[in-house]
Amino acid sequence: MRMLIVAATLLAATISSAMPAAAATSAAASVTVDEAATLAPGSYVWRDSGDAAVSIVVSLPDQRAYVYRGSALVAVSTVSTGRQGRETPIGSFPVLQKAAMHRSTLYDDAAMPFMQRLTWDGVAIHAGSNPGFPTSHGCVHVPTAFAKKLFAVTRIGTQVSIVDASVDGSPVDLAPPAPIETQAETASANATQLAALSKADGAGSR
Repeated sequence: MRMLIVAATLLAATISSAMPAAAATSAAASVTVDEAATLAPGSYVWRDSGDAAVSIVVSLPDQRAYVYRGSALVAVSTVSTGRQGRETPIGSFPVLQKAAMHRSTLYDDAAMPFMQRLTWDGVAIHAGSNPGFPTSHGCVHVPTAFAKKLFAVTRIGTQVSIVDASVDGSPVDLAPPAPIETQAETASANATQLAALSKADGAGSR
């Protein structure tokens, strides 16, 4: 009987000591807006361990990408979007293509690691320069480590909302993304862009 009581006491102590750790893990499962606001250029926070489908919100004024699983904000990164005259389009887009190793067909064969295409005319999320302000030709540049993690959790059709508003941590409710067209649209769009660019002076790397 005494051994039984001792065993029960040890079990209760073990459960009791485990509860705060579990609570702490649960509390740390999502990212706060305050954390997102204090990120330095080129940095991110990733606190994702779920398996539900993700959605992404890119805030142009915040220069941040917010990753959600359902209503939980699980990751945030600084971004660099399109500079003046090459603005990143606002709207809701599905991920159309993914390529871990991709090179631009529009801008001097520039490397676009962990590329996730959002439009047929060349806008994508990919690893790139991240100085803390808009510098791209329209793409959403993110830090390389973040780009790799994001690439691993998205799929063709994942919704990406690009908004001209700050984000308060709640999911942004926009219209569903446009239907995904055939892959042939990519070649057609790129051919059109290349023809236009051949008439323009210099194009820099995306």
